[in-house]
Amino acid sequence: MVNRKEEADYMKEQVEAHKDHFLDELKEFLSIPSISALSEYKGEVERGAKWLADSLVRAGLENIEIIETKGHPIVYADWLHAEGKPTVLVYGHYDVQPADPLELWETPPFEPVVKDGKIFARGATDDKGQLYIHVKAVELLMKEKGSLPVNVKFCIEGEEEVASPNLPPFITENKEKLAADAVVISDTSFIEKGLPAICTSLRGALALELVVDTANTDLHSGSYGGGVPNAVHSIVHILDSFHNSHGKVAVEGFYEGVPEVTEELRAEVDKIPFHQESMKEELDLEDFYGEEGFSFKERTGIRPTLEINGIGGGFQGEGVKTIVPARAHAKISCRLVGEQDPQQVFKQIEQHINLHKPKGARVQLKQLIAAKPVSLDSSQPMIQKAADAYERIYNVRPLFPKEGGSIPIVEVFSRVLAAPVVLMGFGLSSENLHAPNEHFHVENFTKGIETVCEFFENFKREIY
Repeated sequence: MVNRKEEADYMKEQVEAHKDHFLDELKEFLSIPSISALSEYKGEVERGAKWLADSLVRAGLENIEIIETKGHPIVYADWLHAEGKPTVLVYGHYDVQPADPLELWETPPFEPVVKDGKIFARGATDDKGQLYIHVKAVELLMKEKGSLPVNVKFCIEGEEEVASPNLPPFITENKEKLAADAVVISDTSFIEKGLPAICTSLRGALALELVVDTANTDLHSGSYGGGVPNAVHSIVHILDSFHNSHGKVAVEGFYEGVPEVTEELRAEVDKIPFHQESMKEELDLEDFYGEEGFSFKERTGIRPTLEINGIGGGFQGEGVKTIVPARAHAKISCRLVGEQDPQQVFKQIEQHINLHKPKGARVQLKQLIAAKPVSLDSSQPMIQKAADAYERIYNVRPLFPKEGGSIPIVEVFSRVLAAPVVLMGFGLSSENLHAPNEHFHVENFTKGIETVCEFFENFKREIY
């Protein structure tokens, strides 16, 4: 009888034998500019969905559908012939961020190249490269064994980068179709190269747009300056009121539902390696900033935030234009934890703005994104099976960090399907996701295929 180590070694050999072909396919996938945020790329997003559906056919999956939505399509596929075995639903997204600013890319964003052991292209690590790991793992197992050790479903969307407006209702309306014993998502990062991680906490998200109006037009600063309200002054005053001098959010009620940071929780967070001075040097920072009394890892993983993402108003061209601006705007986002409810936080911020707006300022606050926080139990058997797979392939047990980012659909999958979510990422935080020169380490692409094969094989000898 072939033992597990021999099986893993054999699959490693097969991945290596097919590596160049797999990379060529990934390059094809990455060359499609499936930018969901820009309407002029709608046809390219649809082309990405069609390309992905064709790759699922090649992998041996069945019941493949390109499902139209009010926005971009959802791609579905399954293979459900492993009698008595659990069902794993793989989620990912084939849409990507815009590539701007183009001048900062060393190679064209949609002309993938491999250099220094990395594949460079928009979407390489977020999320086409990580998603394609699962497609190739299924294909390899089907070709080598003729079947899969588990039942598998794929649900892949084209709108993750625009906050998944059409996926939550699709999940709710199709919960029987998507029913699974676990949802596996590869859209997160390792702690560092060679040290895998299974994220067990994601902060919620609330994104807002604030517009401040004063007069009905910009006014001459000589004729009107000092006598009429200035929209830029007004918005700066409002934005500055969001925090006190100790870095704490000053919005009344903002911390309702935020869990107490116990010594046990602090010890858990502290297990995750962090090199403070090297990060400062890498980011050219003189110092960190944030809520007093908490470490960098605590501030970015288990504490809520309110950030100003962008601000505009008045004249910003070359030279001088002496006006009193009549309109200013800002983008704002919050990361939420524990039992914080994004709708309640929205109301609290709205009340705060109305309380602190200067005389003569009219305000509009629009909600753009809302997602609840997610907490996962690292002892859950499906998560532990994923940890076993990582350990066999990478020769080190993964850690279980609490991430500061948000994947809004995780909470929806967990709640609607009542299934554990396994955040089985293969990226690195240094891979420039959402930035110029995005890339994905080829080693994690190939080892990722091995790891997913091993994860599926973990179910082979168990009875359910």
